[in-house]
Amino acid sequence: MNPFLKTIGLAAVTICLTILLIYFPDEALAASLRGLKMWGEVVFPSLLPFFITAELLLAFGVVKFLGVLFEPIMRPLFNVPGAGSFGWMMGMASGYPTGAKIAARLREEKQLTQIEAERLVSFTNNSSPLFIFGAISVGLFHNAALGLLLAAVHYGSNMIVGVFMRFYKIREEKSVEYQAKTKNGSILIQALKQMHATRSKDPRPLGEILGDAVLQSIKTLVMVGGFIILFSVIVQLLHLVHFTVLFSKLFEGIFFLLGIPISLGVPFFSGLFEITLGATLISDISTDSLLPKVILVSFILGFNGFSIQAQVASILAKTDIRFFPYFFARVLHGIIASILTVILYKPLYLNHGITGSELPVATQPTDSFFANAFQQLTSIGPFVTIIFLWLGFLLFYKAKKTGS
Repeated sequence: MNPFLKTIGLAAVTICLTILLIYFPDEALAASLRGLKMWGEVVFPSLLPFFITAELLLAFGVVKFLGVLFEPIMRPLFNVPGAGSFGWMMGMASGYPTGAKIAARLREEKQLTQIEAERLVSFTNNSSPLFIFGAISVGLFHNAALGLLLAAVHYGSNMIVGVFMRFYKIREEKSVEYQAKTKNGSILIQALKQMHATRSKDPRPLGEILGDAVLQSIKTLVMVGGFIILFSVIVQLLHLVHFTVLFSKLFEGIFFLLGIPISLGVPFFSGLFEITLGATLISDISTDSLLPKVILVSFILGFNGFSIQAQVASILAKTDIRFFPYFFARVLHGIIASILTVILYKPLYLNHGITGSELPVATQPTDSFFANAFQQLTSIGPFVTIIFLWLGFLLFYKAKKTGS
């Protein structure tokens, strides 16, 4: 694209956004507060422990330890080093954008090549079980049995994407084959030695390591919060100027051919920008069958939404990891997840938790670990957010004062 035209385009979009903010100040403020509430109550307190833990495990050499142990699995399956297993596991446990954060850190430490990092990013940005079971299944659809289907489809299709992406640029890199190192002992001994060697290279004392882990995690999460608020406002403004309705017409023809109610077009388009908003609107639409709604929710969970994609792009911008492979994998993930939903809907949902005919509406909430965890998180989340923001401010002030 011509650089001059790109400049004109970006300037025009920014000017239009500014005009809309001035024209709809009350609606923009309400959308901003909704985004801030979601970030402060759920996103920040749920992701912070994982981000801090990831930084500590990297500093103490545990990731190197896991890398040696899981090399025989990760290399033939996904064509990435064993250290990628850490990003895969943490991504599944804590949700996006943890996978991108860890892949970027591994690339900075030269534990991954550029191509390997791009492969890793493509399949490690998952939705967390807490979000799938607590927020989507119970919170929105009021049906805990739906969580099993959504989780199986989401993680299963993402693993398929990882296997598919193992062939990404395979001809442009040197062939790497795993060979177990047994000269000086078992693979476990080798892993322990690598962990100790990595830890010995870091001269920082324990207190500094802890402080840096907290500070870096808070910085990343503040950036994530900014994107959540920004896209919450953008989606609201697009809805106010009927832009959402206009572009949702593009999906109605496809939905008609696939047998999906066209009334789901606007919610689906909203979900392409922000997952929670899209899933909420989809759950509110009345349909004769629950299957079309689950198909669309599975797609937007795999697609991640432009809000999360912008967060990932911001994290990757500090490295040489390219964004397009991740974006391509998100589209592929959404398509595969939709297909798996159709295949697994009957065995994992109808035959698993429901008897008789298919229910067109959701059932009442049921008690579950994830539902209770989600409720507890929303109650204590704001306090955790405020405390750690103050802690991050103090650490940043101390680091700046020491540097000067």
